[in-house]
Amino acid sequence: MAVIDHTRSAVVTQPFGGFAETIRSTYARVQAWNDVRVTRKSLSALSDHELADIGIERCDIDVVAKKMSR
Repeated sequence: MAVIDHTRSAVVTQPFGGFAETIRSTYARVQAWNDVRVTRKSLSALSDHELADIGIERCDIDVVAKKMSR
C-alpha cells in the first residue's frame, strides 16, 4: 500500500539567492529617482508667476518634487 506524506511543507527558494528581488528594488529606486527628476525639471521650467499661481515658491521645488513622487 502506498503512503503519501503531507506533513512536510514545500520549500520555496528564491532563484539566484534573491537576485530577482534585488533587480526589482533597484528598478523601483531608479524609477522613483526619475519621477523626482522629471517633476523638478517641469517645475523649474515655470516662471515665478506660474509657480505663485499654484502656491509654490522656487526654493520649494525640491521638497515639492520629492513629495509628489511618493
